[in-house]
Amino acid sequence: MAAQELYTDVGPGLEALEEARVRGKERAREYNALEPRDLANRERLLRETFGSVGEHVWVEPPLYVAYGVHTHVGSGVYLNTGATIVDDSPVHLGDRVMFGPHVTIATAGHPLHPEVRATGAQFSAPVVIEDDVWIGAHVTVLPGVTIGRGSVVAAGAVVAANVPPGVVVGGVPARVLRVITEADREFAYRAPRTLDVPTDGDAS
Repeated sequence: MAAQELYTDVGPGLEALEEARVRGKERAREYNALEPRDLANRERLLRETFGSVGEHVWVEPPLYVAYGVHTHVGSGVYLNTGATIVDDSPVHLGDRVMFGPHVTIATAGHPLHPEVRATGAQFSAPVVIEDDVWIGAHVTVLPGVTIGRGSVVAAGAVVAANVPPGVVVGGVPARVLRVITEADREFAYRAPRTLDVPTDGDAS
């Protein structure tokens, strides 16, 4: 797992690994069943679920994890509802990271060839989300990716490459849309534009 080589995670000799996965899912299920006002048990279970947790962390249920203990969460982090963290390899979330609803962080993948994939083999690579990153709704971050400090990932993006610090990325696969500048300190809401209707014969 640590060497990004193919491996299997079930079978003889791997009982401890299987137990760790089951225990992580049990903790997440317990967390998801808590009453909204039960703040003390929310904090307790987050600290039992994740490998480490900073201060002032808020996670909207439901939360889904592969192991949980391989995920390390900084301070001032907010994860909106439906966060899925496939943490076969380590996941590091920096300080003040924000997730929109239904973000998936996937550290695990599978071989492309169907005969190799049929063996149950997979690979894993760590994901790092640096400080002050905002990840929009329904974003998927793929194995091995680092998202640089202060960057923004637009809703629905699939992040398959490292993201530099201080940029906005979006699309499938995600690409840099623009740099975040000092002008962005001044917020002004901009209504969505209206899509153009193609004319006859317009392939666009």
